[in-house]
Amino acid sequence: MNQNKPTGLSDQEMLTDALSSQKFITDNYNLFANECASPAVKSEFINILNEEHQIQHEVFTEMQKRGWYPVAPAQQEQINQAKQKYTQMKP
Repeated sequence: MNQNKPTGLSDQEMLTDALSSQKFITDNYNLFANECASPAVKSEFINILNEEHQIQHEVFTEMQKRGWYPVAPAQQEQINQAKQKYTQMKP
């Protein structure tokens, strides 16, 4: 097998796939942790979930640095609306 053969995917496509995979993985580990009856197993799922979130963040940060995942800052009006919405929800 020729290991020097290119995958045919660009760096951007590979990172996009990695980010999508990490989102899927974290969704599942979160579900597993939520539905776990054993405290010890639940704790382990939460530890794994935390590790997977860290990987997801690293991929996300790399994509942002390369300009492949731009995030627009929230406008002050949007921030104020969110604050007001969640302040009203407090008991």
